[in-house]
Amino acid sequence: MQNTETQENIEVAEEGRTSDRNESQTVLRACEVLKAFRQVGEELQLADVMARTGLPKTTTFRLLRTLIHGGLIERASAGVYRNNFVPVAARSFRIGFASQGDTEFAREVMRSIEAAAAREHVQLITLNNRYSAREALRNADLLIKERVDLVLEFQTYERVASVIASKFVAANVPVIAIEVPHPGATYFGADNYKAGLIGGKALGRWANENWQGEVDQLVLVELPIAGSLLELRLAGMVDGLRMELPHIVETPMTRLNGRGNFEQVLDVMRKFLRRRGPARTLVAAVNDIGALAALRAYEEAGAAHLIAVMGQNALKAARAELRRPNTRLVGSVAYFPERYGEELIPMALNILRQKPVPSTMFVKHQLLTPRNVDLIYPLDKQMSWAGRGKMSPERLLENVDEGSILRNQETALL
Repeated sequence: MQNTETQENIEVAEEGRTSDRNESQTVLRACEVLKAFRQVGEELQLADVMARTGLPKTTTFRLLRTLIHGGLIERASAGVYRNNFVPVAARSFRIGFASQGDTEFAREVMRSIEAAAAREHVQLITLNNRYSAREALRNADLLIKERVDLVLEFQTYERVASVIASKFVAANVPVIAIEVPHPGATYFGADNYKAGLIGGKALGRWANENWQGEVDQLVLVELPIAGSLLELRLAGMVDGLRMELPHIVETPMTRLNGRGNFEQVLDVMRKFLRRRGPARTLVAAVNDIGALAALRAYEEAGAAHLIAVMGQNALKAARAELRRPNTRLVGSVAYFPERYGEELIPMALNILRQKPVPSTMFVKHQLLTPRNVDLIYPLDKQMSWAGRGKMSPERLLENVDEGSILRNQETALL
């Protein structure tokens, strides 16, 4: 024991420190090894630990093996070590999140990101783009001034995506673009064509099973102001319909602009119905607002039996409608915004830790129907018609005014 203490004191003297008889130099060196790991889950090779601690190879190796037995370090692979704790001296990552705006979908995304960031001890700096191109550009500058380590960018306008991306590139800040691709950024969000394809095929199958494939007209409720991505969603829906109903190409097709809130889209559908008259109609809507507006227009005209509708997003209002007896909403394709944070925060941390990350990560879409809505969303059963009394699905759409927000902001650029 005396020889060990003497050796430790000699080594301490060589390092230029004053020895303390109450200190264990071995423990101090072990602490240096632990501090070499700067983030939770960081993986280092033996040479990396040696470089960060300045300890000899034999000493470093022996300490790492001891810490593995102590449960503080684990062996990730041959010659690679990983820590499983938050280093005391580690600086938490600062991640900027520029939220899309104040809609149900955006709020669900924000809640999930905040929860995931809290679990991972990430400092989150949140700003609101407010569905404004000008605000998105301003927020990009603010996040750069905040010196964030990475940005989660959730803004709608394709036309400013390259400008925003160039700002972050110049500041050497990596970006994950949510829903709308930005040049050079990792993409996370909807697979719009696939989501459309899922909805279109389901709508076509319904027509075959219930109308023997006989359709008089096809209506596409689009949102051209939102750009090419939502157009891709509608293209998928049309292709899905053609797979199930090859002769749909001969059916008259009408495109209606679904821009605005529920009442505005409902007015568009009423005018269409007065102009064309009741007929067997399939409606493929780019979002749930258009889908529910089409349903109400036909119900008002006493022609609910002549319509079948497919929505997108599976928001609360659509889920409430799917629970309504004898609904003509065939389904709505879910995007699960409440799960976004579970994927986004780990992806961001992997980028910051220089781990391999795919350039594109699509969310998993699923078709919600009257048969499975309570299985997929069991916790919001109380929003069914029985549980909500007179609360109709369109009442639930009061805060879902995406089209109107886009319309009001379309000139807000510079």
